[in-house]
Amino acid sequence: MNTFSHKRKTPENLRIAIISASSTRNVSEDKSGIWIKKQAKKEGHDVVVHHTVPDDIKEIQEMIQHISLKISPDVILITGGTGITKKDVTIEAVTPLFDKELTAYATLFAKLSYEEIDSAAILSRATAGVIKNSILFCMPGSLKACKLACNALIFPELGHIIKHIRE
Repeated sequence: MNTFSHKRKTPENLRIAIISASSTRNVSEDKSGIWIKKQAKKEGHDVVVHHTVPDDIKEIQEMIQHISLKISPDVILITGGTGITKKDVTIEAVTPLFDKELTAYATLFAKLSYEEIDSAAILSRATAGVIKNSILFCMPGSLKACKLACNALIFPELGHIIKHIRE
């Protein structure tokens, strides 16, 4: 079966949770999360959660585990905390929770970022993985980076990824 045929049989309406890791912004100030929410709805998905969580490993993990167990979204999108400062701990919080990691996402995101921001792309630590029956994507908190990740990589493949997770 070719990729086109395979993708035609994928789920279209998915349940999406959005989390922004930030110790300074709340949901109403979360430009990236608000944009992702609008874009997800435009793509025909249901946004079941949109929260902010402080830049703290334990709090990020607790939020993900709560959402995963109580809400069971198909997709968890996390913005922020992917840089290299001491407060950037999203990657440290999520990777121990992964059942499987999608390593190509980081590579592809870095390539696309490099095309836009040159060598500064080396600072990104975007990652993705499967947690239970959900796919989780981490992306930088900037609106431009979120648009790049969602439009070029995440939204075009969501149904395809969820189809495989459900098999």
